[in-house]
Amino acid sequence: MTKTRELTPFERGEIVRLYKGSHNITNISKTLDIPRSTVNDVIVKWKKDGLTSSSPRPGRPPIMNDRDQRHLNRLIRDDRQQSVEDLTKKFKEMGLKSVSTATICRNLYELGIMGGLGKNWEKEWENVVWSDESRYLLFQNDSNHWVWRKPKEKYDVDCLLPTVKQGSPGIMVWGAFISNKIGPLVIIRENINAKKYLEILQEHLLPFFVSLGNENEYIFQDDNTPVHRANIVTDWKNENSINFFPWPAQSPDLNPIEHVWDFLERQVRKHDPRPKSTEELILALQEEWVKIDSNFLETLVSSMPRRVHAVIKSKGYSTKY
Repeated sequence: MTKTRELTPFERGEIVRLYKGSHNITNISKTLDIPRSTVNDVIVKWKKDGLTSSSPRPGRPPIMNDRDQRHLNRLIRDDRQQSVEDLTKKFKEMGLKSVSTATICRNLYELGIMGGLGKNWEKEWENVVWSDESRYLLFQNDSNHWVWRKPKEKYDVDCLLPTVKQGSPGIMVWGAFISNKIGPLVIIRENINAKKYLEILQEHLLPFFVSLGNENEYIFQDDNTPVHRANIVTDWKNENSINFFPWPAQSPDLNPIEHVWDFLERQVRKHDPRPKSTEELILALQEEWVKIDSNFLETLVSSMPRRVHAVIKSKGYSTKY
């Protein structure tokens, strides 16, 4: 019998949110592509003790346990209009654990409590470590015309040079940054899978978190690519107390790192002479990456409230961002 995968905190929160919105178990199962029995188990647990967290798993325990979440739930019921900052302060004043606002936010998601969270996230954007992968392909034809391309970009057939051949060399990179600091840029020389992604997080993300100081205050963002949501990756985040939040499906417009990738491409394109090999491209990418100015990053992150508003207004469709 195939073992059912562990649900993420966001998936459990989504089940409760939909159930509270009058969706039945069958509808929730189809909407989230989660077995009906699993949906039922989450709802039964939530009805019983108000929690959505799963049974304990091996590894480092979470910052907040079931008892802490029950206290948090009671605080919410006492005042549904209080801010995350107020909740964090009250949590400490009650003689409970000293936790960050990021931890409170994450546990609110686990409890299926969504309402009112949006306004507070606007204050949290500067504490988010943004990340993603990108690929740069280096093409050259006989006329010395160059084409730079990333996988997510779309090209019309009449915009492609007919002499550009498939199989041209390309470089995949993983990068991260925070509002006022550029993070690591990792060259990926092999196909990325969950094991490779975990290696990147262990060797590059974790040291970056530590370098920021008081790492529990920061929140890690990655999208819903399957390797990012693999069980071994989620377990590692929990074991290392990496705060992370759920990311909406199909939401490239929300991630400001897309603009960092575009900016990096433009800067490399200015190189004279331009890179003529993958190794030269790697050097150029690394050289321009460390030059990225913190003011540019701050401007991108400050646009997050507008990005969120635009995505909501467009009902999930593409925006100007």
